[in-house]
Amino acid sequence: MAAPSQPQQATYDAIVIGAGIQGSFAAYHLAQRHRATLLLEQFILPHSRGSSHGQSRITRSAYPRVLYARMMPDSFRLWQRLEAEAGTSLYRRTGLVALGPAGHPELEGCRRSLGADHVLDATVLAQRFPGLRLHAGEVAMWDGTGGVLFADRALRAVQDVFRRHGGTLRDGEKVLRIEPGAVLTVTTTAGVYRAPRLIIAAGAWTGALVAPLGLRLPLQPLRIDVCYWREKELGSSGAGRTGPCFMALGLSQAPHGVYGLPALEYPGLVKVCYHHGSPTDPEERDRVPPGTPRPDVAILSSFISSYLPGLEPQPAVVETCLYTNTPDEDFILDRHPKFSNIIIGAGFSGHGFKLAPVVGKLLCELSLGEEPSHSTAPFAITRFPGVLQAAL
Repeated sequence: MAAPSQPQQATYDAIVIGAGIQGSFAAYHLAQRHRATLLLEQFILPHSRGSSHGQSRITRSAYPRVLYARMMPDSFRLWQRLEAEAGTSLYRRTGLVALGPAGHPELEGCRRSLGADHVLDATVLAQRFPGLRLHAGEVAMWDGTGGVLFADRALRAVQDVFRRHGGTLRDGEKVLRIEPGAVLTVTTTAGVYRAPRLIIAAGAWTGALVAPLGLRLPLQPLRIDVCYWREKELGSSGAGRTGPCFMALGLSQAPHGVYGLPALEYPGLVKVCYHHGSPTDPEERDRVPPGTPRPDVAILSSFISSYLPGLEPQPAVVETCLYTNTPDEDFILDRHPKFSNIIIGAGFSGHGFKLAPVVGKLLCELSLGEEPSHSTAPFAITRFPGVLQAAL
């Protein structure tokens, strides 16, 4: 899919910058609406430089925030539609255990989204998942819809269906310049493209793309340690190949939360990660000097010893990924305050993959001037003061 070397010039109904999961779904929905759509990606596909690579992500109905809980049924439905269109399985239902201190606000939010009959006491949890420990004063709840999304496979599927509907995907083309107007002009390293609408969903690179358009978005890229932990004995952790996903909320020793997935990617290795990381420049993420402290791994080691004693307390594999966080960890899904035909999707803060089908639909609807199918008011750019700067 690498772009040819000769300069390209073309006009489309819509251009989407960023072929991660959010941008790819936005392009997919536009193509489904019979809009001639160009999807641009700066790196050669597939790549592991952003936030959408890897084999697995958690999906669930349990959500501390009502606005996301309300979007999840639509998201499940759209994932199923993509599975049918692509003719491939993208989801494995494993169930999900949410645990933490009784009465903690985030856990209470999950309980409200699931219902009181989903609460598990320590005895029931120990019977069903003997490798997962609860401590005094903690509760757990069961989300039977929870499971694993096959991330790499999902990204390929949505891009394949996009192209099948007539979409154009050009990778290896870095955007150099965006010129606003009734018809926008996007100049890349390989061509010049025009369209009356533009969606920017460039992950950790979004801030740099919108700065020349007079926006200073409060986006903080974080380098995340993605850790895999070996079972001491096969099946001893209770989180092996057939185990559930889990998330731990409100723990004093892990204030940003811990999440885990069964051993699907590497046999015998359970994926357990801290839902936070270290500030980074996305261009420098993979250039971490040897011996750099990894405080998040230390937090996880302590968590493993305390809650998952069937796992070795030191990670067997450590990979990296990017989050792009907003200050409130809610998404940005909005029109540019000055250029209404530029739509921005950003700041997915490490919990956007499961919602990508809905996010893509909302970005598509905003770009077409339609009433969004879910309220986008909580995702407005203007909730952050001082974002509109003088354009360069």
